[in-house]
Amino acid sequence: MNKQKQYKNGSNQQISDVVTAILVTMRPKQWSKNLLVFFALLFSVQESWDIARWSTLDHMLINSIIAFIVFSIISGSVYLINDVLDYETDSIHSVKSMRPIASGKLSKRIAIIAATSLFIPGLIFSFFININFGWVVIGYVSLMILYSIGLKNLVLIDCFSISAGFVLRAIAGAIVVDVPISLWLYLCTGLGALVIALGKRKSELSTSGDKAHLQRKSMRAYSIKLIDSVAVLAIISTIVVYATYTFAASNLPNNFLMSLTIPIVIYGLLRYVYLVHFKNLGESPEDLLLTDKHLFGTVTIWIVITALILVIFR
Repeated sequence: MNKQKQYKNGSNQQISDVVTAILVTMRPKQWSKNLLVFFALLFSVQESWDIARWSTLDHMLINSIIAFIVFSIISGSVYLINDVLDYETDSIHSVKSMRPIASGKLSKRIAIIAATSLFIPGLIFSFFININFGWVVIGYVSLMILYSIGLKNLVLIDCFSISAGFVLRAIAGAIVVDVPISLWLYLCTGLGALVIALGKRKSELSTSGDKAHLQRKSMRAYSIKLIDSVAVLAIISTIVVYATYTFAASNLPNNFLMSLTIPIVIYGLLRYVYLVHFKNLGESPEDLLLTDKHLFGTVTIWIVITALILVIFR
């Protein structure tokens, strides 16, 4: 009887360990990127929905929440596949070697089964929400798989691929709430994401040094000078595009009050540059938003001021 109980407890513990390993591999911290699906909802306030009449928001908010959940599930399944493909390179990385698959805590077979079990229902459900949303999800998954297979090994193309993934999230957010796709939103999102991706590459290069190419082939072609040069161009482009947006976008209040948010955006970008260049903290950008109070405060203030301007003056 005791042996049966011990066996049962051992089996339950094994199942618990596997589930935990799967969840860790799905990178819950990375799901913060999927908050981009709410941007279209924010920028459509007093245009597609009225804050004074919450009934106009119900359906749009529910769809945005569902889109966030679907993207989190789908991106989690992509991370599972990515770690299976990166098993060998992750095993020699100082930090990534601790990941469940690289460390042997989660078998590649179980990871593939889990990824498939998550991906198929998530994809089917995305088409039930909106057909176009489903196609965007397919586009995102295709891009991320291509990234895992080969795009990540191409210098600069790897960063642009990451940037495109952010843009697809923003597009998905606009589709599920049925608002017009804003070129300004996607340009700002794409350029901002490019800055983040370049910061990540710089931190990887600084941390790994001569061994960086063993973890990612594209790192052979990268240098600190190249990354800094492209990053400066991306930062300037982001600021110029965002500033132009605040003055030129037809759907913004015509009093140009959105220009008040320009210094906030500039400070946020420069704060990120400081954390990457002087603190070498760019390798996990998703952690920076939650751990750096200045960056978190900047994003929060930007959201609040933007919302107030749109609600009061639109």
